[in-house]
Amino acid sequence: MKHTISVLVENQPGVLARIAGLFSARGYNITSLAVGETEIADISRMTIVVDGDNRILEQVTKQLNKLVDTLKVNDFTREKYIARDLALIKINCETKRRPELLEMVKVFRGKVIDLSPKAVIIEVVETEDKLKAIIENLRPFGIAEMSRTGTIAISRGKK
Repeated sequence: MKHTISVLVENQPGVLARIAGLFSARGYNITSLAVGETEIADISRMTIVVDGDNRILEQVTKQLNKLVDTLKVNDFTREKYIARDLALIKINCETKRRPELLEMVKVFRGKVIDLSPKAVIIEVVETEDKLKAIIENLRPFGIAEMSRTGTIAISRGKK
């Protein structure tokens, strides 16, 4: 089962390494990891996506809560939340194929952020599934380069 975990931590050196080590020591592969400051500059939010069963993830959550720098741990699996990924995709695209490419970008709610004579750079902010879909649809055009963020997530409703 896929778990999306939000961890609020003190924004200190070494925190990321300790948390990644906790997952590694238990044999979990982190499939996505995004870290950034929150609305409070000295607190960061780590959004971690990992596959695992509920029992073992419960143990990891308990271990995360024991770390000194951890302020709050939330496994979004059992609640409503919004999650997005960002991808920047450079497509090798001659001028004659651009209308077709631009139509596809529009369908997937992407945005062209750079044009050159032989390439187009697209920005897509979507769910992981939709991001995978646009990537597969763009492959025939020739993906020259791609950079993706990890998933970021936030719970729905009032806290």
